[in-house]
Amino acid sequence: MTTQDAARTDRPTETPFRYTAELAAQIEQRWQDRWDAEGTFHTPNPTGDLAPDDAGGPGSGAGSSFFIMDMFPYPSGAGLHVGHPLGYIATDVVGRHRRMCGDNVLHALGYDAFGLPAEQYAVQTGQHPRVTTEANIANMRRQLRRLGLAHDPRRTFATTDSDYVRWTQWIFLQIFDAWYDEEAERPDGGRGRARPVAELVAAYDAGTRPLPEEWAGRTWAELDAVERRRVVDAQRLAYVSETPVNWCPGLGTVLANEEVTVDGRSERGNYPVFKRNLRQWNMRITAYADRLADDLDLIDWPEKVRAMQRNWIGRSEGARVTFDVIGGAAVEVFTTRPDTLFGATFMVVAPEHPLLDEVPQEWPDGTHGVWTGGHDHPTAAVAAYRAEAAAKSAVERQADAGRKTGVFTGHLAINPVNHELIPVFTADYVLMGYGTGAIMAVPGGDERDFAFAQAYELPVVHTVQPPEGHEGAWTGDGVVVSSSSEELSLDGLDVPAAKSRVIAWLEERGYGTGTITYRLRDWLFSRQRYWGEPFPVVYDEHDLPVALPADHLPVDLPDVPDYSPRTYDPQDAHSTPEPPLGRNEDWVRVTLDLGDGPKEYRRDTNTMPNWAGSCWYYLNYLDPGRRDVVVDPALERYWMGAGHNGTVGAAGGVDLYVGGVEHAVLHLLYARFWHKALYDLGHVSSREPFHRLFNQGYVQAYAYADERGQYVPAAEVEEETGPDGVARYTWQGQEVQREYGKMGKSLKNVVTPDDMYEAYGADTFRVYEMSMGPLDLSRPWETRAVVGSQRFLQRLWRNVVDEATGETVVADVEPDEATRRVLHRTIADVRTEMEGMRFNTAIARLIVLNNHLTSLQPVPRSVAEALVLMVAPVAPHIAEELWSRLGHASSLAREPFPEADPAYLVEETVTCVVQVQGKVRDRLEVPADIAEHDLRERALATAGAQRALAGRDVRTVVVRAPRLVNIVPV
Repeated sequence: MTTQDAARTDRPTETPFRYTAELAAQIEQRWQDRWDAEGTFHTPNPTGDLAPDDAGGPGSGAGSSFFIMDMFPYPSGAGLHVGHPLGYIATDVVGRHRRMCGDNVLHALGYDAFGLPAEQYAVQTGQHPRVTTEANIANMRRQLRRLGLAHDPRRTFATTDSDYVRWTQWIFLQIFDAWYDEEAERPDGGRGRARPVAELVAAYDAGTRPLPEEWAGRTWAELDAVERRRVVDAQRLAYVSETPVNWCPGLGTVLANEEVTVDGRSERGNYPVFKRNLRQWNMRITAYADRLADDLDLIDWPEKVRAMQRNWIGRSEGARVTFDVIGGAAVEVFTTRPDTLFGATFMVVAPEHPLLDEVPQEWPDGTHGVWTGGHDHPTAAVAAYRAEAAAKSAVERQADAGRKTGVFTGHLAINPVNHELIPVFTADYVLMGYGTGAIMAVPGGDERDFAFAQAYELPVVHTVQPPEGHEGAWTGDGVVVSSSSEELSLDGLDVPAAKSRVIAWLEERGYGTGTITYRLRDWLFSRQRYWGEPFPVVYDEHDLPVALPADHLPVDLPDVPDYSPRTYDPQDAHSTPEPPLGRNEDWVRVTLDLGDGPKEYRRDTNTMPNWAGSCWYYLNYLDPGRRDVVVDPALERYWMGAGHNGTVGAAGGVDLYVGGVEHAVLHLLYARFWHKALYDLGHVSSREPFHRLFNQGYVQAYAYADERGQYVPAAEVEEETGPDGVARYTWQGQEVQREYGKMGKSLKNVVTPDDMYEAYGADTFRVYEMSMGPLDLSRPWETRAVVGSQRFLQRLWRNVVDEATGETVVADVEPDEATRRVLHRTIADVRTEMEGMRFNTAIARLIVLNNHLTSLQPVPRSVAEALVLMVAPVAPHIAEELWSRLGHASSLAREPFPEADPAYLVEETVTCVVQVQGKVRDRLEVPADIAEHDLRERALATAGAQRALAGRDVRTVVVRAPRLVNIVPV
């Protein structure tokens, strides 16, 4: 056996140059060092500090711009497990492929470094969160570098960097210094946009804009300076208000609605969450509700995510209806079904509703005993019920399980369509923070109202004809019935017609107006924590917020004696937060000259939520160096502007954004809001931040539990197949049960990238992750299966390198016809699969070509080089090494990706199946471009067809050239 033959067997006898994990590690780290030293993945900007010195040199970015992003990683102290890099590898494959196809690819990675875990660790240990965070970033950067990701290292940053904090605070001030003008025209032709507050003040000064309704009777000139400030502050996009919030005493902080679980507990830590009023910063995201919903049609996102955002925004069309209350203030409700007003037999208000601040002293005549809750008068009943409701979370109050409870308030309301008196109840399933805090109850058309009516012996009126024999609430369609009075009749109409008629009637008589409401609420933006961005405002002697000038930014975090957010009682909904920043009095009380001489101000002791930094980080990738604007307009247009390349639509945005579906509402909705505000104010040209969104699946793993239900180390479990063919799993001799789910430390089934680097090398790990299945589906991790990916790379190595000598084994010979066809079909297929992000099938095509080359002696250089170039996006280190050994001095990172020759994609002949009455009777090898009439004649003449026909006449012949002919006899 020759040396070359020995090198090409699966089990060579002496292989000092065999592709092992050790050799892979040497190759990978050497090429990573070279990439860094040569700036291989430095992405050139068209202008500015990052523009190339040589406009025509390597990496000059002559092709289209392509901006690809991963969702911002949080640097956890636990480091990465093998599930985390799935998206990072995928974007790296896309970026490397697009770079080889001639695009100027921007791909960078920063760190979303403010967050609760680092703060909680600081609370436990007293170590500053910055120390923990920076150590975690260093570890994560090491793990990701070892993976060989082609990021531009000059563009990396952390949200905790002082310069980045400066611009986060600057954007907050742009939003604070803006108001939303519903009538202003936008550059895209729509109406409604943010405008600088200075323009609002100018309009008031000029008398061209009336004061808000609550200031009716006054003129702008009559207001003093403080009153003018209050008029303006109430209209800002970022404003302070006393509002109902999700108060989590266990965490000592307020949470956004999106951070509360379905069972009314904190997403972090699983602490109970309560509703209470606190003075907080809010962002007026509701001003953008229509645009956030409508513009989803402009972007290429999974329909599932768009539906989640639409549902969260919750746009509903209906009417606001006013019910007069005997002896009390009128109550307004919003209903999407004003056509059911004749069926409203009672009302329900939230326990926090102001109507309950004054209730009758006595029960009115006709009060049922079941309505009173056992109390002698309404004041006692309402007070007791309010106290009971205050102890529940918002989610507990709205949970479907359990009987809905309430109590009669003693108030009677007047139904405007028939003037009947209806009782007003209070019930905790109605929330003051949603809608108007009051509902009209129609038990004939709502199951929850029906259950309440049954429990409290209230009448039920169906206003839509239910099917015969139907009992209970009817929520389906039908003809409107029982809906007429002397002034109005809806009977006989369908529901849409009845809605239109009743809304017109209400508006005509002043009882209500047609309107649109939203589930979306303004974004609660204050957190009573230490590890976050301080607010760039101070409060004056009137307790009014004053924006700090840009030259006062950043406002950095001060030192504090301890980092723990405190409450007097973590279980008490009425406890008071004590933010850690408040413990540094020298920082809180500050003397500043903000234009009218030195004065003492008070800083805000809350911090921004960790979402703030992730709302705009994509812009920082474009222009991460020293700058005097948040982003250079020319760079934003180049990388994100509408139509900046052939793939981005009218809205513009990042070309490809890859991340988990768990961010469908929180991060993605917030980022879209900030971006639209920046668009309105002229800081960006794109209407949307992210044009295309791709949600990758998850890497899941088996976990094993013993008979006590305790998890055991998955790596130590042994699998055995019993006599019955059923697999059994044992750990240290005892049988354990296998289950399937998330990978995590608590389940003892974590596999880290470091484990994979050591056992197989980074390239094998990359190939395995990309070949496990479709990228958008979750997949099970199986360490034993990784060896298949390693064998693929080992065969690739042997197809180019002699494992005994290290010499190349390719030859400058022309490939035969069959090899050319396999090669060009592979090129065409791999290009198609790469563009569709179907990396598993692309790798499958590469394996076929690689296996074909193992049968060739020698391997033609041209085919080997094409294969190496196609492998490069997925396994870049081995590809670089082989490219170098094939005689190329420079990196292949920007070598052109192979192009398929169409001449070799045409099949010369194909197999045509000949059927008689649907049964296969013969086969023909025919030209791929054979005409239908020629194929018909050949099929009829085959021996198989003649035997099956046995002399019978032919009724018809169905020809599907060139692959099928079906003959139908008489």
